[in-house]
Formats: sequence, structure tokens, C-alpha cells
Amino acid sequence: MIVSLNTQIFAGALLGAVFGLVLGHTGLSPAASPLLSGLDLLGKIFIGLLKLLMVPLVFTSIAAGIANLKHSGRSRRVWPALILYSLTTTSLAAATGLTTMNLIKPGEGLDIHLFKASAPHAGTAQPLSADNIFVIIVLAALTGIILIVLGKKGEPLLKIVNKVFEFIMRFISIVMRLAPLGIMGLLAGLIAQAKLSLLYVLGKYILVVMGSTIFHGLVTLPLILWLAAKISPRLFFKAMKEALITAFATSSSTATLPVSLRCLTQNVGIDKYIARFVLPIGAVLNMDGTVMYEAMAALFVANLCQVHLSLPAQMVVMLTAMAVSIGAPGIPSAGMVTLMVVLQSVGLPLAALGLLIAIDRPLDTVRTMVNVEGDCIGACVVQRAAGN
Repeated sequence: MIVSLNTQIFAGALLGAVFGLVLGHTGLSPAASPLLSGLDLLGKIFIGLLKLLMVPLVFTSIAAGIANLKHSGRSRRVWPALILYSLTTTSLAAATGLTTMNLIKPGEGLDIHLFKASAPHAGTAQPLSADNIFVIIVLAALTGIILIVLGKKGEPLLKIVNKVFEFIMRFISIVMRLAPLGIMGLLAGLIAQAKLSLLYVLGKYILVVMGSTIFHGLVTLPLILWLAAKISPRLFFKAMKEALITAFATSSSTATLPVSLRCLTQNVGIDKYIARFVLPIGAVLNMDGTVMYEAMAALFVANLCQVHLSLPAQMVVMLTAMAVSIGAPGIPSAGMVTLMVVLQSVGLPLAALGLLIAIDRPLDTVRTMVNVEGDCIGACVVQRAAGN
């Protein structure tokens, strides 16, 4: 029987937690165990490989994501409404997440020396320079726009960009095979240092993220649906139940797309053209759950480092999360890769990624469901705005 990667990661995290508790109870240093030292090295290699792939991934995903948003005669009627809707909902999602984190502050008071030592400039928005990730984002966006302007002349280059993106995603899927062992070693060391307090903080963080995401999905988005599309949220959820359950079960907005299309057109009565245009584009532009999660994760890591993120730094986090969500692949845990960019934008340690991956599975199911819900509500709003 083939064991899924998510199951392997869960098992690795569980074993790491057990080893860490044993080491912490006996007073032994994690470095005293050759096994854990070896696993910790694998963890560092794992994070290093992801860091190496970060720049080409961000560039190709944003460039291809924008370039693939091609205009057609009729699509120009719905573009303004779709872009305005996407910017509004993702901004509200990020603002909700940041506000909640600033109020509840999970992780505050728990000083993770390993994280703090590896990020001496944590908490400061990184200066704009030639090797800064913001330059990569701007160049990628400009590349995508130029490819749109070039039209058919730019198609050969677009094919190359798409192929490079596919290659990187394949490479990342191979690198992710190291995750269970790397996370096992990382958690063992962290829990040996912080003992049960780290597990308590992680549990609190999970509840805060889930609560904020569910609030956005059950309050913010339905309110927009009711005000902008004049559709009853109760009827909408009843009509879209199958799509939302599929999103929750698969953690993949791509896998859910056919179900979402059918539910929207048959149960809600959305025009087929609107649905077929908005949902794929919305999956690129409108990632409410992912943007919210990445903004909250950055503040959580900052709390673990005992670093205060100023308002300008939090705005950098918010804008970076919104930017890197463009073109992010609709597959399980894809946000873990783009989260590296968000952490780096304010100098936070990438070593924290291993800790976040260990608890990502339950959070991924909820945020994917909200991503899909946001796309489907976007189709309703766009249809209303387009006068259909």
C-alpha cells in the first residue's frame, strides 16, 4: 500500500514530537543524538532546496499567471468587476487575519532561539535591491503583461515559461519527499527546547487561523454575496454544497473546478460563459484563504522570534502575500512554497517553514474551501455587475 505524503508528514511530525518530549524530559541535547543530527541536516537541506527554487518559481508562476489572463471581446465586460472583487476580498481576508493575530498574538512569549538566531534582521522590511524578491515580482508581472501585449508573437516564450514552471513544480514535488524526515528532526529539536509549551502554542495558532478563515467564509464573503449579487447566502451554500465538500476533501481548487462549474451553472443559474471565465481566472487572482493564512503565518513566526512587526512591515507582508498568490498552483500545500517569499519579505527565518508544514494539512483543507467559495461568489458578483 502506498502511503500518501501528507500521512508521511503527519507521522514524521508525531515522531518528532515524541522524540522531542523524551529528550526534553531527560535533559539531553538534541545534538547528542546522531539520528536527530542527521535528520536535522536533512531538514536544512530540504529548506535550502526550497529556497533555491523560490525565485524561479515566483517568477514563472506570476509571469505565466498574468500572461494566461488573455482578453477576449466579451471578457472585457467582466474584467473590471472581477479585478475589483478579487482585490477587495483578498485585502479583507489579509486584514482580518492580521487583525486577529494582533489581538490574540499566538506564540508571543515563547522565544525560539533557533529561529531568532537564524534571522538577525527579522521584523524589518527588506530594502529594495537587485536581488530582492520584490524586484522579481515586478519583473515577473511586467513579463506577463508584455506577453499579453505581444499576443501570438509572445506565445513561443509563454510556452517556455509554462514548461519551466511545470518543471519547477515537478522538482518541488520531489524535494517534498524529504519533508517527513526533515520535519521530524526539526520538531524534535524545537520541542526538546520548548517542551509542551510549543505544542500548546501550535494548537492555539491552529484554532486562531481556522477561526479567522471560517469567519471570512461564513460572514465576510456571504455579506458581499448578499450586497453585491443580491443572492441569499443560505441558498448559495445549499446549491454549492458539493463543490465546497470536494474542496475540503481534496485541498485542491483545481480538482474542484469541474464540480464548481456544474454547481454554479445548474444550481445557482450562473451563465456558462461567466462561470467558465471567472472560475479559472479567479483561481489565479482570488486566493482569499491562502493570502489570509500567509499573512497570519508571518506574524506567528515573528511572535516565535520575539519580534514586533510594525504597521509598515505588516503592510509589506499583506502586499507580498497578495502578489505571490497570483498564479499559485491549485494543489495541496502550494501555499507553503509561496510562504517562503512572504517570510523573506520581512526577514523572518525560513527554518520556520518546517514547523508550519507539520501542521498545515488541517489548515489547508479549510483555506482551500474558502478559496473555492470566494471564486464561486466572484462569479455571482461579476454576473450581476455585467448585467447578465
